[in-house]
Amino acid sequence: MKLLMLGGTEFVGRAITEEALDRGWEVTVFHRGHHAPPPGTSALHGDRTAPGGLDALAEGEWDLVVDTWSAAPAAVRDTARLLSGRAGRYAYISSRSVYAYPAPAGGGEDSPVVEGSPDAGPVAYAEDKRGAELAAVEAFGDRALLVRAGLILGPYENTGRLPWWLGRTASGGPVLAPGPRDLPIQYIDVRDLAHWTLDAAEAGRSGAYDVVSPAGHATIGSLLEACAAVTGAGAELRWTDPAVLEEAGVEPWTELPVWIPAGEAHDYMHGANVSKALAAGLECRPVEETVADTWAWLRSLGGVAPLRPDRSAKGISPEREAALLGL
Repeated sequence: MKLLMLGGTEFVGRAITEEALDRGWEVTVFHRGHHAPPPGTSALHGDRTAPGGLDALAEGEWDLVVDTWSAAPAAVRDTARLLSGRAGRYAYISSRSVYAYPAPAGGGEDSPVVEGSPDAGPVAYAEDKRGAELAAVEAFGDRALLVRAGLILGPYENTGRLPWWLGRTASGGPVLAPGPRDLPIQYIDVRDLAHWTLDAAEAGRSGAYDVVSPAGHATIGSLLEACAAVTGAGAELRWTDPAVLEEAGVEPWTELPVWIPAGEAHDYMHGANVSKALAAGLECRPVEETVADTWAWLRSLGGVAPLRPDRSAKGISPEREAALLGL
C-alpha cells in the first residue's frame, strides 16, 4: 500500500504514519516542515493555506490518503479535488463534535449533525470538521471514509489532557479527583484509532464511523487510578462530589481534563453508540496500557508534553485545588 499522509508529524498523524510503516507500507508525508516526520518516510513540503501550497502534490499516485485537517474546510476541498483522480481512497479523521448538541446517550452515526460547507473558511471546530467531511465526500464519493473520533488520548498527545493528569499525580500528595469514581468515560487510544483507520481503508469501508471506546471500557476512576499507579509518587486521589465542584465554579473538561459530570454534556461526549465500528473490527486496549505508554513517552521528553499553539493549557491551579481540598 502507498499512503499519502497529510500531516504525519504530530499526535494522530504521527500515530497513523508509524502504524503504516509497521505494516511495511510506502509512506509519503506532506507537511509544512516544522517537525521532522518519522524515519522511513518520504517528505513533501507545502502549506495548504498559502497560494501554491499544494504544488508538491501536483504529481504522484497513492492507494490511500489520510487527512487530519481541523481548520478551514476549503483546504480539504482543494486537496481532495486535486487528488481524486490519483488516489484510491480518502480517509478523513473527523470528530464526534460534528453531531448537533445536545445529543442523547446512545446516539450513533445517524444522529443529526451541524451545518457545514466544503467551501467555508474557518468557522468553529464542529462546523469546520463537518465542512471537511462534505469536501471529502464531494471529491471521493463512496471512496471516502469519515472517521469520527471521540476524545483521543495516548503517546504524542499535544492537547494537554492525559499529560496534565500524569504530571499532577507525579507531583504526589492529595489530588482533587472529580467524582463519582464509577462515572463512565469514552476515549480512543491514538494507536487504536490509527490501526482501525488503516484496516477500514484497506478493507474498502466508506461513510461515517464513530471511533471511540465502547461504554464501560473505562471510568474516570480507572483512568486516574492508573495515572497514580504508573507515576508512583504516592498521589492520594480524593474523590469529590460533583455538586461541590459545580458550586465552586470548577470548569469540567478544562480545569479537570476529560471529566464531565453526569448530564446532558456527559451524554454528548461520553455516551456514543459505537456498535458500527466494533462490528468493523475496532479493538481498544486497556486504559492502564494507554496511561503507562503515555507516561513513558512523557518521561522521554523530560516530563513536559508539547502543546498545540491553537490549544490552551489545561488543569486546575495548585492554589485553587488546595483550597477546594481544605489544605
